[in-house]
Amino acid sequence: MLRIILVLSFLITGRFVFSQSISGSWYGKADVVVQGVYNNYLTELVLKQRGGEIEGVFGYYFKDAYQSFFVRGTYNKETRAVSIKNLPMLFYQSRSTQTGAECLMDFEGTLRVSQVKSSMNGSFYTIDKYKYTCPEMRVSFTMDVATKNLDSMLSGSIVGKRFWMPQREDVVVKASQPVVNSSPAPTNIGPKIITDSAINYNERNLVAQFSRRTIIYTKDLEIGSDSVRVSLYDNGEIDGDTVTVFLNGKPVLTHQELTARAINIYLTLDNSKDVNEVSLFAENLGRIPPNTALMVVTDGISRFEVFLSSSYTQNATVRIKKRISRH
Repeated sequence: MLRIILVLSFLITGRFVFSQSISGSWYGKADVVVQGVYNNYLTELVLKQRGGEIEGVFGYYFKDAYQSFFVRGTYNKETRAVSIKNLPMLFYQSRSTQTGAECLMDFEGTLRVSQVKSSMNGSFYTIDKYKYTCPEMRVSFTMDVATKNLDSMLSGSIVGKRFWMPQREDVVVKASQPVVNSSPAPTNIGPKIITDSAINYNERNLVAQFSRRTIIYTKDLEIGSDSVRVSLYDNGEIDGDTVTVFLNGKPVLTHQELTARAINIYLTLDNSKDVNEVSLFAENLGRIPPNTALMVVTDGISRFEVFLSSSYTQNATVRIKKRISRH
């Protein structure tokens, strides 16, 4: 009996210790703490813990750009305090994400673990000299329990690289300026950033085909950010499904084959609209009709999973409405 108690005690203790690890993939939304300002940053952390030290990659999406950096920090397992120094964050009032000023900020957070989820709440702080120019940004990170193989994720990062080098499928889209982009991005320039372009024949043809099909509203989502990440996967057996993604009736990404590997689209929502619509247009039905996909929408705090089914007569559509912010 004593042996059984000791074994159970060991297992419970081992599980508890494991649950306190900071290692993992985290996502969150950082809000600027200034009255009347509602700018926010979609943030991601991929961390690996070694004793009291942590290392990994920190990335954030702001307006129409995504940047990331190799980071090192500390983790106190007694207090669960996380500290990462010297993170260059674009100034929230920057007019241009390419030439805007940066604020050097420190992240201080605390790990919280429950049976439901693991979270990490904290803030980005700048030095006192610049605290009124670069104000505090509060953030709440949530661990992505679906993420596996951290070593593989971290091995692709390069120390000192300023702009994140995403997967070829990653796309940044401004909702007010969607255009067709069917060519893959070169691997050495980071994400494709969608900008203004003349409407070409291919886009007009796609819009005409899209408008002839019935819109099927699959789900309504209420989000708390002015931008979201949309990840698309083939739902079920990989059978060659190819899609075009529409935002508010305009194609933003064309001729994309769905696989088990995510196609990530970063969308800045059009705040002049009450509802933004993201639609999946089937270019084929694969080997197993209909054309099916899993869409995962993340606003930095909430994560939504939506199963979509489109055909030659129907466009599967998700409606996204921004939740009113109250500071």
